[in-house]
Amino acid sequence: MTLYSIIFYVLATVILVATLLAITRRNTVHAVVYLILSFLGTALLFYLLGAPFLAVLEAIIYAGGIMVLFLFIVMMIGTGPSAKRVNLSQWLPAVILGMISLFTAAILLFSVPLTQEPLIAASAAPIEFGRFLFENYWFPVEITSFLLLIALVGTLYLGRQETKEEKK
Repeated sequence: MTLYSIIFYVLATVILVATLLAITRRNTVHAVVYLILSFLGTALLFYLLGAPFLAVLEAIIYAGGIMVLFLFIVMMIGTGPSAKRVNLSQWLPAVILGMISLFTAAILLFSVPLTQEPLIAASAAPIEFGRFLFENYWFPVEITSFLLLIALVGTLYLGRQETKEEKK
């Protein structure tokens, strides 16, 4: 088993555990934090598989932009019960998964390959990728764009709802 295999399995475990924790948490802030950890693990996995551009996009767009926006929305709406005292044991899984991800990223970035065979990076020009995506997967792309439009309209509707006090 090579170093790349070990890193792959560690990252896959971190992604699965973080995603499961994101799904099962009742507190929405905790769920968003676990989903951010899952996205960062996915970015590291993209980097490991030879796609650094996708890794950067995953980290910047999903973990950095969309999920932080979700976190701000959740904190502004205040859907969960407000706890006056912070229980540190609730954050223990997030800290452990974050430390494992950071340790794996450090190994991935700063280690010398232990095997004689280098990791072969897959590369494709953006025009080739776009042509492949829209020729073979045009319907799922259209469905995804439609779902994103529905989510945007739903978010605007929920954000613009008037309360009973505003109507008076």
